[in-house]
Amino acid sequence: MTLCAFVFAAALSAQQKADDFVKMNTEVYDFGKIKQGTPVSYYFELTNKTEKPIVIENAWSTCGCTVPEYPKSPIAAGATIKLKVQYNAANPGHFDKDVFIKLAGVEQPKSVKIKGDVEASGKQ
Repeated sequence: MTLCAFVFAAALSAQQKADDFVKMNTEVYDFGKIKQGTPVSYYFELTNKTEKPIVIENAWSTCGCTVPEYPKSPIAAGATIKLKVQYNAANPGHFDKDVFIKLAGVEQPKSVKIKGDVEASGKQ
């Protein structure tokens, strides 16, 4: 039983994380107050920290109101790319959305967050 736990712990420590490969300019971006019905965008900067090209396999968010766009071509060693995240601001109130970035060959996705407050437009 102890041997099994040791092997499992060793396997977990060997797993690579996205943070081993990329550096983000920020983990959270706060839009502050925005107007309802006016989509907003932010460009997260992602830098390849390795000596080999990396590929973003996929990027997604926790809802359809948040859309990430990412380059499909490999990111060269040391290069920085921009990952656009757009929020549609359709509903008034506070929002807090996660965006996940899946790198090829890395099991755990990198997550970043956008947040802010949508002010009602006054239209009913």
